[in-house]
Amino acid sequence: MGRGKIEIKKIENANTRQVTFSKRRVGLLKKAKELAILCDAEVAVIVFSSTGKLFEFSNAGMRQTLSRYTKCLDSSESVSIENSPEAALVENKPQKQDFKEVDTLKDEIAKLKEKQRQLLDKDLTDMSMEELQHLEGRLNEGLLSVKERKEQLLMDQLEHSRVQEQRTMLENETLRRQVQELRGFLPSPYLELYPEERSKSFVKHETGSPDIVHNCAVDLQLGLTSAACRKRKAPKKDNCSSNSRSLMSLM
Repeated sequence: MGRGKIEIKKIENANTRQVTFSKRRVGLLKKAKELAILCDAEVAVIVFSSTGKLFEFSNAGMRQTLSRYTKCLDSSESVSIENSPEAALVENKPQKQDFKEVDTLKDEIAKLKEKQRQLLDKDLTDMSMEELQHLEGRLNEGLLSVKERKEQLLMDQLEHSRVQEQRTMLENETLRRQVQELRGFLPSPYLELYPEERSKSFVKHETGSPDIVHNCAVDLQLGLTSAACRKRKAPKKDNCSSNSRSLMSLM
């Protein structure tokens, strides 16, 4: 006789359920091992009993198989999300948002250009009294800002000039003090006689100039003239002595 068909449902009897679990578990793990050997497949089986006891089998290592399973699961989920219509909506949302931001920026640029034309007195015909008053107030604020900036720049320049003046005065005072210290190292008689020695040395070094040569020639001529006069006076004395001698002989 053939084996009767078993209805697949929960076994109410606890003992029968435990026996059936043990038999089916052993058969399941045996089939997993046969599948891994016969088909060169990576097989992993995890079973928890109703009491929470763990039973497992893996021909390549449970951790390695679970890691591979997790990677495959993540990649498949990412591919499915990218291909889903929700992903297409998510991609289209930033584009629409970018277009809105671009339109907003264009409107702001147009408003700023219009305000610039108004400030330059180029588009005032369509402005109301209130807008003109508002524009006048803005212009006055701008003028005040310009004046304050000019005053600040002038004050900065004055401060810079004052600092430069003080620095120059300090440098001059330092130089004056250094000159006084240098004077203190030299004796006063040397300072008084130094100009005369300098003039004498200057004359000695400059004897080759035409004026000094001319003066030397004059001195030489005067010396020769005085010697000639002495020679001329000497014969007169001799003549006088000879004349006296002749007179004495006559007498």
